[in-house]
Amino acid sequence: MPTRRDMLLALFATSLGRASLAQPNAKNLVTPQTQLAIDRGLAWLAAKQRDDGSFGSGGGFGRNVAVTALGGIALLSSGSTPGRGPFGANVNRAVDFVLSVAKPDGFLHIKEQESYGPMYGHGFATLFLAEVYGMSRRADVRDHLDRAVRLIVRTQNSEGGWRYQPVPKEADISATVCQIMALRAARNAGLHVPKETVDRCIEYVKKCQNSDGGFRYQLVRRGDSAFPRSAAGVVALHSAGQYEGKEIDRGLSYLRRFAPQGQMARYEGHFFYGHYYAAQAMWRAGGEAWDEWYPAIRDTLLRDQLPEGAWTDSTVCIEYGTAMGLIILQMPNNYLPIFQR
Repeated sequence: MPTRRDMLLALFATSLGRASLAQPNAKNLVTPQTQLAIDRGLAWLAAKQRDDGSFGSGGGFGRNVAVTALGGIALLSSGSTPGRGPFGANVNRAVDFVLSVAKPDGFLHIKEQESYGPMYGHGFATLFLAEVYGMSRRADVRDHLDRAVRLIVRTQNSEGGWRYQPVPKEADISATVCQIMALRAARNAGLHVPKETVDRCIEYVKKCQNSDGGFRYQLVRRGDSAFPRSAAGVVALHSAGQYEGKEIDRGLSYLRRFAPQGQMARYEGHFFYGHYYAAQAMWRAGGEAWDEWYPAIRDTLLRDQLPEGAWTDSTVCIEYGTAMGLIILQMPNNYLPIFQR
């Protein structure tokens, strides 16, 4: 009798008209215990979706664009696609919410959440729409996605990066990775992204790298390297098409100093943010780096999962932590184009 995993693989292959891209060793990495944790997490997350399709909770993160997009990506990572699979309806509702908040200029944003860095939400939401459009070819999604991409392109600052607001003034490595990942996903889905925009981003990110291989937050101030933004820096280069070179090698070497080891995985704040990008960096690196990294972060997440299936996060909200945990755990599935090698 086929397992749930086999059925999801078949569903995904049918919906995209091509064979599954799950890696050969995925079943060894995603153990039965891991799949159980994933199933519990997906069920919990789907149950927490609001009637309007959004995800998020707490004083500042209810109906949050970024959390909704990440929740949708977590559901897509399971093999469900828009309108198909166990969470297909949830994906469609998340899409409808994101489209409902789109502004005429393409900005994916809710006004009352402005103080929380709206370009983060815009970047994650654009990424989500790009993945959805690649699977569904919905004309309404393409229209909003195209406008969202053009907003990113025109708000790149003179250094080559992006900041919290949709204006071409300042830049930081954290906001920048959100935008370049969104642009990469959009290009994967067939939308035009100017080469100049990508090249300027590469130049900016490389300038942010410190001598130790890590990345500082901004060019305008000489800051120390730190794990979360260094993981983001490596993924920004990957998203811009830079998979090899001294910057990648030095960045990966820096990141591997922070391999999850029990409670040491909670080295500082922004746990899920850092490991969301670190998992991507190691996944694309492959080989020994990935074979060592994934079991370590997997076992850390399995240990920290709450009985009801969620993961807590002190910086954003529980839906955010759960979505991030699920995306990390499901990376070996290799379902989403943005995460594929």
